Formats: sequence, structure tokens, C-alpha cells
Amino acid sequence: MSLAYPIARSLEEATQPGVKTARSLSEAVSLAPGYRVERLETGWLHLPEAKAIAMLAAQGADGPAGHLQRYEDTSGHVVIAVSWWLIVDPKSPPKPRPAPPPPPEAASPSAESDHTDDLYFRRGRTKTKRRKASDPNQLDLFKTPKGA
Repeated sequence: MSLAYPIARSLEEATQPGVKTARSLSEAVSLAPGYRVERLETGWLHLPEAKAIAMLAAQGADGPAGHLQRYEDTSGHVVIAVSWWLIVDPKSPPKPRPAPPPPPEAASPSAESDHTDDLYFRRGRTKTKRRKASDPNQLDLFKTPKGA
């Protein structure tokens, strides 16, 4: 089953039973005539364990799926995330979106130094192999005996 989200004006309205649901923005626009669908909104409810279980159980298999999600905060208390299509009166002005943060200043190439070669090619590609020193006590094994 795909995700379906309630169409509502507020968090409280989105959690009410029997609210219309839509799977896409175009479906939400068609199901909310006379309203402007602003965006997909997410709100957080801090509930006791019993109320959270009841709310999630009321969702049911035939109802909308995915608009309620259970989380825990840092102290272990239950938090329910509710996602819904936020609708507003078309006569109200749209809320201005926050300006994006300015791009980070590019550092000059001379200021940065690349240490990749130092990490991976510290010894170069042609490492000379050293011969192990021969043990003088074992050299007699390969000598031919005198008089043989």
C-alpha cells in the first residue's frame, strides 16, 4: 500500500478520524476545492504510551498508511510524527520561503594542499627489496666435505 496523507489545516485536524487523504499533490488539490495546498507538513505529538498505541492502532489496514510514525525522544518518551497536506485559504498570501544560505567561499588553491599522495604513496611505487642477511651458521650445510 502506498503512502497516503490527510488533507488538513492543522495538526489537530489531521489526527481526526474521517479526514480526507491523498497520495499525491495533484490528488490533494483535487480533493480540496476552494483551498490552496501549501506543502506536505510534519508535526510532532508527545503522547503517553497508551494514547500513542491507540492512535497507531486506529490507523488500521484499510486507512491511510504512513502518515503516523512512532519515535522516541532522548529520554525514552513516545513521540508521534504526523505528516499531512497543509491547506490554506487561497485569499491568504503564501508564506515566504526562507532564503537559501549563501554558498561557501571557495578557498584559493594555493592555500589548500593535497596530501593524498603522502597518505598512499609515501614510499613511492618502486620500493627496493633488501636481501636478508645470510646466517653464517647455516653456510656449512652446503659445503662439500673435504676428501669426498
